[in-house]
Amino acid sequence: MHVRAARPDDAEALRTAVSRAREATVFDDIGAPLLDVSAAGVREAAAEAEWSFLMEDDDGPVGVAIAHPDAEGPEAELLALWVHPNHAGEGVATDLLSRVASSVDDRSIDTLRATVPANSPGAKEFFSAHGFSPRGTRRGPAGDESIVVADVGALE
Repeated sequence: MHVRAARPDDAEALRTAVSRAREATVFDDIGAPLLDVSAAGVREAAAEAEWSFLMEDDDGPVGVAIAHPDAEGPEAELLALWVHPNHAGEGVATDLLSRVASSVDDRSIDTLRATVPANSPGAKEFFSAHGFSPRGTRRGPAGDESIVVADVGALE
């Protein structure tokens, strides 16, 4: 498997991978949509985000990560991190997170932020294990969410 920068023309391959996983969209642990993986949705996300990465194996995409810098300040937000269920536990999410971290670090961004549903223990555990710490909570479309942040240098 390898990680590479995603391109707008990856939209159909990613949509197919998610469809084969029997998902209609990229979901977090509680089923809140993170990314519309229709071909148009992926093209739009890849075009709007500063950093989009795809993890692939011989059969195509197995994971995606999308991040974007804040308009002001040395911080970026992880907008989506998805791994095909058949590849869970293989380090795909960790590799994608590391690639995002090294890319944002190249732009002198020192903090990466993510939003985690309050009732999503798997996601909380993943981010905590990767050095993210809680910053606060907010009310999101799927309910309460925790905002977690990490020092980019510690993620690489």
